[in-house]
Amino acid sequence: MQGRQSTQKADWLAWVMLALPPLFWAGNFIVGRAMRDTVPPMALSFYRWLIALVCLLPFVWPAFKRDARHYWRVRWTLLGVSLTGVAAFNVLVYIGLQSTSAANGMLLNSFIPLLIAALGALLYRERLTLGQWSGMLLSLCGVIIIVSHGSWQTLVSLSVARGDLIVFIATVCWAFYTLWLRQIPVAIDRRGLMLAQILIGLVALLPLYVWEWLQGNVAAWNMHSLLAVGYVGIFPSVVAFMLYGAGVMRVGAARAGLFIHLIPLFGALLSVVVLREALHLYQLVGMLAILSGVVWVNRKAGH
Repeated sequence: MQGRQSTQKADWLAWVMLALPPLFWAGNFIVGRAMRDTVPPMALSFYRWLIALVCLLPFVWPAFKRDARHYWRVRWTLLGVSLTGVAAFNVLVYIGLQSTSAANGMLLNSFIPLLIAALGALLYRERLTLGQWSGMLLSLCGVIIIVSHGSWQTLVSLSVARGDLIVFIATVCWAFYTLWLRQIPVAIDRRGLMLAQILIGLVALLPLYVWEWLQGNVAAWNMHSLLAVGYVGIFPSVVAFMLYGAGVMRVGAARAGLFIHLIPLFGALLSVVVLREALHLYQLVGMLAILSGVVWVNRKAGH
């Protein structure tokens, strides 16, 4: 009985770990779209991770220093997760949001769980049960209902812009990030690992930021842009990445990736709470489908 209670407690902890990152990432999409004319994409990505570095450094330096000798053993995997998860994904999303809507970005982001499952099966022989695939597709249907506003005409009228293709490439990067993150040994402290990823990511982003600045794309700093950069530097970066990394280690890449379907759900809720938009029936139906799919997959995986 005690062992069962311990397992249930661990499951709930994993759920909390994996439910919070989509909330913060939904805000990231909204901020990235809102700041498209104020803060250029390279600058937004660079300052985002610079803020994350400053926030993390005092707290994770001991763990980083202790595990420094282990990073060389996983150097190629570490390089891969740093370039895909920290550098490429965020830059590509911000570039894509220059020419596509936040709704389209969230919809494309929702293909990540399917990409993780497909690439995991193709490259690493990971398998999902029929029940898990069913739950994943149910959750994806909920995403489509929310983004399409419950209208088939709205869905078919969504045009594919250049930004959509760029965001889709970003989702492929995140799928690889999730799969490769799983390959880094559990013994390596995730806090120090996050710092290592940020350092590598900043080295990759710096020349891109300088190039953007030389092209005359300079940020317009004001209270709104400073608050926006502060938000993306703390919550979608430090907090979300740490929780997501811990969640991947607890439940695996495929189950953790499914929680990304919560991004449009939280996006709809943020629109209601922050922007004072009305809550519609199609949003409730979509939210129910998303949550049902997430619960179904995790219940099946737990048996």
